[in-house]
Amino acid sequence: MERILVIGGARALGAAVARRAAKDGYDVVVGARGLAAAETVAAELGATALRIDLQDESTIAAAAARLADGVDHVVTTGSAPHDVRAAELDHEKLVGAFTAKVLGPMLVAKHFAPLLRPHGSMVLFSGVVGWRPGPGSLVKGTTNGAVAHLARHLAADLAPVRVNAVSPGVVDSGAWDRLGAGKAALLGRSAAGTLVGRHGEPDDVVDAVMWLLRAGFVSGETIHVEGGARHKVG
Repeated sequence: MERILVIGGARALGAAVARRAAKDGYDVVVGARGLAAAETVAAELGATALRIDLQDESTIAAAAARLADGVDHVVTTGSAPHDVRAAELDHEKLVGAFTAKVLGPMLVAKHFAPLLRPHGSMVLFSGVVGWRPGPGSLVKGTTNGAVAHLARHLAADLAPVRVNAVSPGVVDSGAWDRLGAGKAALLGRSAAGTLVGRHGEPDDVVDAVMWLLRAGFVSGETIHVEGGARHKVG
C-alpha cells in the first residue's frame, strides 16, 4: 500500500484529496497546522494525523522522523493569503505567504527527500491568479506563479522522484462559505470568466491530483484546472 502525506489535509481541497486517497486505497497521513483538525479528518478516514506547520521547520522535521520508514507521495496545499495593494504590504504577512507556498514546500523537500521512494512524487498547489494579474493580487499572484517554477526546479533536484503542481481556478471547496450571500456572486463571476461556463468543483482538482500521482512520465509540469480562465478574453 502506497503512503501519501497530505499537508493541509484537514480542510477544503486538502481534505478532499485525503478523502479520495483513502477511498483509492492509499495509506493516508493528514498533516495540518492544527493537530486537532488533522485528527478529526484522520479519524474519519482511518488515517494518521500529524502536526505540520509550513511556517515552522521543526514540525516538518518531526513529521519526517515519524515517517522515517518511507513515503510515496507528498501533496502540499498550504496557503497564507495576504491580499493587499503594494502600499499596504506587511513584511511579516508577506514572508508568511511566501513560506506557505514556496519556502515551506522547499523545506518539506529538504526533510522528505531521503524518505521519498524513487517511483514517488510531490504535488504542489499553485493557483490561476498567478496568471491573472490584478489590483490586490500582488502577493497571491507572485507566490502562485513561483510555485510553477518551483515544480520545475524541484523536479530536477529530486529526480527520479517526480514533482508537479496543480493550479486551480475558483473552486467551491468550502473556502468561500465565509462570504455568506456573497459566495453565489463570486462563483457566478468565476463561471463567467471561464471558457467552460462554470466554476470549479473539488472533484475537478482532486481528479488532477490523483492522476499526477500515477502519471509516471510527467514531471516538472503545472496542470491548470480552471476551465480555461487564463485564455478568456474580456
